[in-house]
Amino acid sequence: MRPRTLVAIAVTVVVGYLALVPMGYLLWTTFTDAEGFSLGGFSRAYGSDRIGSLVGNSLWFAFGSALLSLAVGTALAYFNVRTDVPFKALFFAASIIPLIIPGILYTIAWIFLASPSIGLLNSLLEPIFGEGTINVFTIWGMIWVEGLHLSPIAFLFMVAAFRSTDPSLEESSLMSGATRVQTFRRVTLPLVRPALLSAALIMLVRSLESFEVPALLGLQNGIYVFTSRIYEVLRTFPTDFAAAGALAVGLLAIAALGIWLSNRFSRGHGGGTITGKGFRPRPIDLGRWKPVVGLGILLYFFVTVLAPLLVLLYTALLPYYRPPSIEAFQSMSFDNFVAVFNLPTVPTALRNSLLLGAGSATIVMALMAIAAWVVVRSGIPGRRVLDHIAFSPLVIPGLVLGVAIAFVYLRSPLPIYGTLFILLIAYCTRYLPYGMRYAVSGMQTIGAELEESALVSGAGWWATFRRVLLPLIAPALLAGWVYIFVVSFRELSSSILLYTPGNEVLSISIWELYANARFGELSALGVLMVLILAVLVGVAYKIGASVGLKSD
Repeated sequence: MRPRTLVAIAVTVVVGYLALVPMGYLLWTTFTDAEGFSLGGFSRAYGSDRIGSLVGNSLWFAFGSALLSLAVGTALAYFNVRTDVPFKALFFAASIIPLIIPGILYTIAWIFLASPSIGLLNSLLEPIFGEGTINVFTIWGMIWVEGLHLSPIAFLFMVAAFRSTDPSLEESSLMSGATRVQTFRRVTLPLVRPALLSAALIMLVRSLESFEVPALLGLQNGIYVFTSRIYEVLRTFPTDFAAAGALAVGLLAIAALGIWLSNRFSRGHGGGTITGKGFRPRPIDLGRWKPVVGLGILLYFFVTVLAPLLVLLYTALLPYYRPPSIEAFQSMSFDNFVAVFNLPTVPTALRNSLLLGAGSATIVMALMAIAAWVVVRSGIPGRRVLDHIAFSPLVIPGLVLGVAIAFVYLRSPLPIYGTLFILLIAYCTRYLPYGMRYAVSGMQTIGAELEESALVSGAGWWATFRRVLLPLIAPALLAGWVYIFVVSFRELSSSILLYTPGNEVLSISIWELYANARFGELSALGVLMVLILAVLVGVAYKIGASVGLKSD
């Protein structure tokens, strides 16, 4: 057997183990008990009178958040690509920065802003509208926070779609007498429908798997969704693993149904307009609406980026949380930042987060570089199965994955449970789909003749892969590495089920500080975490600019 075949088999086995074994254990634990096959877990999980509200809340939260993020992301992308809107640089930054802010910090920042008891916005509105005007601890508050935090992902999807469509079609519609609204509804939207449906699918799955927002905002008012209910079941003693598994299977079924519906609706709706005919996008003149749209951009930047970050910084500088006043500003100091470094768990959590982020990003991209070659270039029969296996963790919510991996290693003789390795395995499994997409897209851009020339010249498969293919797809691999590092560094939903004392990560430290109402230290740690992520992403992209093909 040739070396490249052995490598392909080894990578397939590793990816299959990471993606399929946890699901197998999850189903086994859910459908069996000491006496064999059993549906007792489902009976206990779904027998409660409150199950109807749980399912309703989950669907309402997921669809509402997905709809809000799609509406905001699509509108931002349209104005950014198709119009002569002012502040385009600020516009793009405002649309991307929320990606760097961890979900737990974004949610806590909105608690500081819109809590009915301590929210700064309520303290400003109270003299006019009365006490508790805005309440973030409702299903609407949950949708608002989750939708805004997801909108950058929808924005990135739709920017690419708008840039690849020919604007002459819209110009023809306008010249034929259609209004701008009619042109947007009848020409622009159908052109970007595939990207819109793909973005809707991702937003729906991300909303269903969201843990931070339902746990921090929903539980306060008894609003349960699947993820927060699974967390509650696993915290009870004795732990009912079968009931938790049954809830996880229900969540998985809803996510799978969403994917099936998305694929069904997108079938036969190819909207691509890139052809051999060249085109040059010309921005639409907004005319008298230009200042209004510019003001809207500044307002969006303030609401989604500045306000959450400023309230974290404000809280971090106070000895204890209080509404703004002259006395509050006079009491500001850097004591909380000093105190953060004296917390016994923080240095360990920072080290663990850096190790896990770098480790999972490196392992995933190394595996996916070879897997992408297998899928795109190898010609091995059945190679597409590897692509489907690597993609499958995308539909598994992080909390469900945490439950499944816990099932595996609680029964495994390998001493992994309770160590940092179990978190590394969870992160690698969870981010396989993203690494695969980056690697496959990079591999598809390389012509086969380059690889064939190297082989004809006498180079072996490994030498060709290492010295020809890897340098050419390095930019795509680095982009995937940066993305996986960022999302691993801030990961919470799998970590909260798998960590043990001594193996905390930064998001767990923030969670525990919030639970103990230590808001000042929490905010200081959050500000430092955002700064660390911003610096690391900046450095990574600086390095990325020097990797790959160079121009003369």
